[in-house]
Amino acid sequence: MKIALIGASGFVGKAVLKEASSRGHTVTALVRNPDKVEKLAGVTAKQVDVTDSKALAQALAGQDVVISAFNGGWGDPDIYNKHLNGSKAIADAAKAAKVRVIVVGGAGSLLAPDGSQFVDSPDFPAAYKDGALAARDSLKALRSETGLEWSFLSPAFVLAPGERTGKFRYGGDQPVFDANNESKISVEDLAVVLVDEAETAKHTGKRFTVGY
Repeated sequence: MKIALIGASGFVGKAVLKEASSRGHTVTALVRNPDKVEKLAGVTAKQVDVTDSKALAQALAGQDVVISAFNGGWGDPDIYNKHLNGSKAIADAAKAAKVRVIVVGGAGSLLAPDGSQFVDSPDFPAAYKDGALAARDSLKALRSETGLEWSFLSPAFVLAPGERTGKFRYGGDQPVFDANNESKISVEDLAVVLVDEAETAKHTGKRFTVGY
């Protein structure tokens, strides 16, 4: 496949780049700084401003699918607006280019047992709240889109470097918990999930999640 990857030099993006390359896909890494993209088989780095939807649409032309690991910037006081605006530009570009998009979103908008969203809890970590709210509102915007093939992956609550096991469980709007009541997955396995979705399109028009 021809895969466009936004955020290929970031935490999630790096793992996705390796996974997609290892499967023999042709990857166009769309980043601010091409020098930061790992040199792997089938990978071409291209500089693009993802907030420029017209330029991004041109970069997406001819691709089979785009995986967006875009992030507005943890620690940035304006992360809410930057993430929301960037996410909208990516959706607009994918729609203009007629390319399916897979969005890596946050876990905060997953549903608690009482039906509320975790991000609205007073116990939700303040450092991640604005970013989680932006991801939640980006999902809401995607759900109202017409003429765009999209899927939205909320990772487990704990996402960390680890092992590529290829073994995990899928969920919908509720988090996946293990036997210890923990919601977690390695970034390597999250990359497996994303490339699987690129290949199979099993969750088009849906939000889904994963965990062990």
